Amino acid sequence: MALRVAILTVSDGVSAGAREDRGGPACEEALSRSGVPHRIVHRATIPDGEGEVARALRERIEADDADLVVLTGGTGVAPRDRTPEGVRAVIDFEVPGLAEKMRADTGGGFPAAYLSRQVVGVARRSLVVALPGSPRGAADCLAAILPVLPHAVALVRGERPDHPPASG
Repeated sequence: MALRVAILTVSDGVSAGAREDRGGPACEEALSRSGVPHRIVHRATIPDGEGEVARALRERIEADDADLVVLTGGTGVAPRDRTPEGVRAVIDFEVPGLAEKMRADTGGGFPAAYLSRQVVGVARRSLVVALPGSPRGAADCLAAILPVLPHAVALVRGERPDHPPASG
């Protein structure tokens, strides 16, 4: 079964039309390269800020049309970077191991990766993943966890996968 994926780009500049969205397309490219069957069911850009993120994420969760909701942007330490707080206001619980894996896989070659505040959690029957806004950071972090996402999504949706994913 193909993962139904929603991608939300979180950026004041992109949402205002002042900058091109490069994070969202980088996430789509990482998904395509992974070979994980998927289809994009929703794409949007929203401004930075906890309230904007929470509102947009609630809309996606209530639509119940995405197994995986990917947010890119707003996970840094700048004053307007409030994506993690917006995500935490909506999710039922966190899955910290996936956020830890993203930082561990990307931090060795890029120490500033440890400043990123990725968060992964479950909201109803969707897995929510908040990634950095830089195209490379978003793609690399998503690639770090893509092998386990089909298994995780199946569990979140109440399905019983036949076997756990291969380590990699």
